[in-house]
Amino acid sequence: MTAAALSGSSDPSPSNAGTGGPLDLTRPAVPVDLPAEVRALASTCPFPDPGTEVSCAVSGGADSLALLTLAVAAGCRARAIHVDHGLRAGSADEVRVVEAAGRRLGVAVEALRVTVEPGPNLEARARTARYGVLPTDVLTGHTADDRAETILLNLLRGAGLGGLAPLPPGNRRPIAGLRRTDTERVCDLMDFEVVHDPSNLDPVHRRNRIRHELLPLAADIAGRDVVPLLTRTADVAGEVDRWLDEQAATVDVRSAKELAGLPRPLAHAAVRRWLAEVGVGDGYPVDRAALDRVLAVARGDVVATELVGGWRVARSRGRLSLSEANAVNLVEGSEPI
Repeated sequence: MTAAALSGSSDPSPSNAGTGGPLDLTRPAVPVDLPAEVRALASTCPFPDPGTEVSCAVSGGADSLALLTLAVAAGCRARAIHVDHGLRAGSADEVRVVEAAGRRLGVAVEALRVTVEPGPNLEARARTARYGVLPTDVLTGHTADDRAETILLNLLRGAGLGGLAPLPPGNRRPIAGLRRTDTERVCDLMDFEVVHDPSNLDPVHRRNRIRHELLPLAADIAGRDVVPLLTRTADVAGEVDRWLDEQAATVDVRSAKELAGLPRPLAHAAVRRWLAEVGVGDGYPVDRAALDRVLAVARGDVVATELVGGWRVARSRGRLSLSEANAVNLVEGSEPI
């Protein structure tokens, strides 16, 4: 069963799905009517241990509804959190789809609303608003198809090694190894009504063109499904990236001599880690050119360099310091120049 949006109104305040008052979340909720195929699929996913309390971000689409269903099938004490961004007519009613699934699965549903103003970078700003109200440990319904799309999207943006390894599977993304066809199958087996977001078909969004144009073309050229190829590449890249990050954690990044003597990939990883910890780039990794400029400071080629957001890296007495423009004090632990 499918629906672009349900009619009627939705109370944006937290609510418990069901008809018998607050739901008992003190034990794993595993309905007896879950199909065997659903239970079998859940056993292949890295959900937390049975009995663990988990929050699932549930939009009402097939992926998130499958996430919630599989969490219950895995024995987790799940609750669903639905966030309405208010970006299209009728979006407030989509919580009804989630509530219907919650009643079927015996889980509580919390409905939240955020405000996202129209303008550029709408997808990114909506994502930021959404994660701003969701718990930090929320489970998300990213699939292998999402991973493949994100890899290509990052490549088109000029990603580094980390960009080749997005959305790794794990407790936070337990269905990242499944395909979109798997989540649709779960919803069919459960006879769920599913929300279809029309913006997922809008070619103005680059991800949609990757999904509907680039991936099918790549599959046609390769003569095979390329999603498994892309996700395997992501797994390999992720292993290397994690190893580099572990090595970078042992580096005294403020020692100009140590930093200048490192192999370039490790030096880049150490600087990137340092800048990210301080907040340079507002959550986005600094580009390769900026990393090279910091290494030039470490080598003594230049005394200092400017970075994005008004940050400045300088060298004095063999040590690197990091400061913000117009800041009275340097970042804690830095030395004055």
